[in-house]
Amino acid sequence: MAEAAQKVHVLNPFDHVRSLCQRIATKVGERVVGQEETVQCITAGLLLGGHVLMEGVPGVGKTLVARTLADAVHLKFARVQFTPDLMPSDIVGTYIVQTGANGQPVMSLQQGPLFANIVLADEINRASPKTQSALLEAMQEKQISLGTQTFALPQPFFVVATQNPIDNEGTYPLPEAQLDRFLMKVLVRFPTEDEMLNIVARTAGAIEAEISKIADGDQVIAAGKSIRTMPVAEHVARYAVRLVFATHPDHPTAPACNRRYVKAGASPRAAQAVLAVAKFFALLDGRLNVAIEDVQKAAYPCLRHRILLNFDALADDATTDTLIRQTLMELDRKDDPSPSKPKKK
Repeated sequence: MAEAAQKVHVLNPFDHVRSLCQRIATKVGERVVGQEETVQCITAGLLLGGHVLMEGVPGVGKTLVARTLADAVHLKFARVQFTPDLMPSDIVGTYIVQTGANGQPVMSLQQGPLFANIVLADEINRASPKTQSALLEAMQEKQISLGTQTFALPQPFFVVATQNPIDNEGTYPLPEAQLDRFLMKVLVRFPTEDEMLNIVARTAGAIEAEISKIADGDQVIAAGKSIRTMPVAEHVARYAVRLVFATHPDHPTAPACNRRYVKAGASPRAAQAVLAVAKFFALLDGRLNVAIEDVQKAAYPCLRHRILLNFDALADDATTDTLIRQTLMELDRKDDPSPSKPKKK
């Protein structure tokens, strides 16, 4: 009986995926203090082939998390510091004249930083709309257009963007179409007192923690495909769809808070993102079935940047996280289809 159980365990195709997720999170945690939710979300974005937008005040470790994740995998990493004068050619590349083998001038492509696997777009909201549109094509189509030619980007291709919520001077807010291309938006919180003490103790040393590489591009792509093949029960998928519809102020199921404060609700991409990230959370928790709790956990990072607030919300200091919380409570109050949370396997 024990041998049969062991064979089933060995044949489980999700075991190595879960192990990879845990090892990546552990490696990032060796250099980053706290920020467990941020580390989980950025790992999910890499494996699922999505993009992550991180928002937080300066100095909370946004850039460090992205750079540490890149150090943990065998992938090409590039960082772009976005500024108002940054041009599209500065990130996608341009053609230059070089001397060929026969001594004649030839045009050759000088690749920009977007020709990498992991791209850190630091302070993305400081770039002009023209540069943001160039990044949008890369994020959505995984390709770059230069003149009459189109170049496919290396796979996997993962964009980690950061922005500062308190510095609005000289910034260009991201349009809703580009925000919708981000799989998740993570709010990087300020560290606690104990975490701050740990950060100070670590940075007082002269040597930064070395991060060994534990995965390559093929493993990352294979892990993402495995996660997406996880089954989802119909009542769980329907719960995610109902959640997205409830964010629309003109929908009959929308709670009063959304009717008052929401200008436009989440897109169909939101439902896809919620279920994909919920699968990741379930797998990380040691389960092969997605529960309602996983959908609720994924709702915040997947919906907070896809809900457009109106003027009344700004005047009353209403936040998308508050509206998501109230929407989840309203769904549970009306009709909670969730069974008891399954035990870990």
